[in-house]
Amino acid sequence: MRHQWRYYVVALSIALAFSSSVLGQDSALTTIDYPGATSTQAWGINPRGDIVGYYTTNRVTHGFLLIGGRFTTIDYPGASSTFPSMINPRGDIVGAYTAGGVGHGFLLSGGAYTTIDFPNATFTEANGINPEGDIVGDYILAGRRHGFLLSYGVYTTIDFPGATDLPGVPAVTLALAIGPLGDVVRGYRSAGVSHAFLLSGGAYTSFDPPGSTFTTATGINPDGSIVGRYTSNNVVHGFLLSAGQFSTNDVPGAIFTGNTSIDPQGDILGRYIGADGNFHGFLLSRPAEGT
Repeated sequence: MRHQWRYYVVALSIALAFSSSVLGQDSALTTIDYPGATSTQAWGINPRGDIVGYYTTNRVTHGFLLIGGRFTTIDYPGASSTFPSMINPRGDIVGAYTAGGVGHGFLLSGGAYTTIDFPNATFTEANGINPEGDIVGDYILAGRRHGFLLSYGVYTTIDFPGATDLPGVPAVTLALAIGPLGDVVRGYRSAGVSHAFLLSGGAYTSFDPPGSTFTTATGINPDGSIVGRYTSNNVVHGFLLSAGQFSTNDVPGAIFTGNTSIDPQGDILGRYIGADGNFHGFLLSRPAEGT
């Protein structure tokens, strides 16, 4: 699918002196807009290039699945809004939905929906799913937000050890993506500042691109490359962390760029805010071999 509807544009701008652009000058950027929508956000991509996300039309948010250039709408039954966030290699989709003013997570597998609610939580969202079917997300309980892992029907809370409270500002740990080996990425807040983290083999590692005042990681692929977004000088950029090296990307003309997912080939999915003030999805594709 990637090579059917990609097109070439101006090379990525470089926002940090220490880093190179995420992809070379021969890479391709494709805008993803659901037909007729006022806003489109692309969040998850699997190895086949299938993409999930959500769009807004007539002030209602719906999910979508994009395969081979064709969109299919995803609406959780009875929900007022639906927010798919990730799709794994076998086509299982996770996300969140709102019904009766309450947020829940969901799994869509084999055409059947399953609600995901962390026990006793007042809010739950499912954010990531790996090839084995392990799911990560976050929940709110007693006014605090925590990450979670759902594996073989068992919930485990994920709290970054350095996450701290401020007066009136509870600590936050969010888990957004999980890799094939169980590595988890997202972010946490400490002393009012948001940082990204990697949870691998039971060990937490915090990281931020140099100069960042806000960092969140949103995707990880099988080789451990991580994508996300960060803020520097009040501008939001997408980032790639691969082999210990940070690289930055900005969609040309965008006032906000956020990477959301990365596939095994290194193609990067994301969202940006254009000059029109609306969200659009994008895909950054590496050149096909032999080109």
